[in-house]
Amino acid sequence: MRLHVVRAGNGSPPIVFVHGMGLSGSSWQGLMDRLAAKHQVLALDLLGHGNSPVPDDPNEYTRDRALDDIDLLFAQLGEPAVLVGHSLGGYLALAHAATRPGAAKGVVVINTGPGFRDPDKREAWNERSRRNSHRFAVPEIATNLNLQHDSVVMDHLAEMQVPTLVLVGDQDRPEFLGAGQHLERKMPHATLVVLEGGDHLMHESTHVDRIAALIDGFAAGLG
Repeated sequence: MRLHVVRAGNGSPPIVFVHGMGLSGSSWQGLMDRLAAKHQVLALDLLGHGNSPVPDDPNEYTRDRALDDIDLLFAQLGEPAVLVGHSLGGYLALAHAATRPGAAKGVVVINTGPGFRDPDKREAWNERSRRNSHRFAVPEIATNLNLQHDSVVMDHLAEMQVPTLVLVGDQDRPEFLGAGQHLERKMPHATLVVLEGGDHLMHESTHVDRIAALIDGFAAGLG
């Protein structure tokens, strides 16, 4: 396993946390502290983030390589986990579910979206990511993780059978609410919860207790 992973707690199902662009596994500490009494909780640092390595090869910083890293962590667990992702991590969680049906027991996404079917919108996203790469506080090469090159999540939403909890803060950018509504509408087993007063980082600040309770209840309902 090439990524740095922090583990705590015991219990099933395990919960694996994937952070957003420019953050690290430490952004999940509050949730991990609250959930570790009932679950094994694990938070990884994506490549080029936190305590994970920073390879020189730009081809290492792709969605598909990140999904391979999640596969390795799942293999170590030996049982299906709940995959929780924020922003970029949420997109990766959706991409994992889209391309690996049945691998995750459940998915929770926080303030994220499924990407773009329109190539022009996708390239506009990529150009904005490149233009703002200096703002992410990670090596510039690591910001390649934020680039999107296809519409794999959008193309598979209607087929994704995994139970999915979609959390959106009503104080985040409006496009995240629209994305959350789209996920609930298109995915067969998605439930949207809009959290009043929540911003983009609500899971590590204002809404830690509420989100921990939602994830715990969601995991308990998976059987």
